[in-house]
Amino acid sequence: MFDIKRSLPRKGNPYDNAVVESTNRLLRKELVYRNHYTTIGQLRHDLNDYVWWSDDRRLHSTLGYQSPKEFTEQGLVL
Repeated sequence: MFDIKRSLPRKGNPYDNAVVESTNRLLRKELVYRNHYTTIGQLRHDLNDYVWWSDDRRLHSTLGYQSPKEFTEQGLVL
């Protein structure tokens, strides 16, 4: 319908579902519930902005209060 493809590495991996559930919860809480969308175009635009912000600007405590971009640019891994 929206040309969305599912991508999970292994059948039955419980960690795959945990990542998806966590991501869905964050998107609903921080993006969808705060806005009213009348078109899929509006949703896609806001989703792209949210992903950019989350990867480039949002500080994560697990990463030493750095953005994922800063963390990976330093060659660090968890």
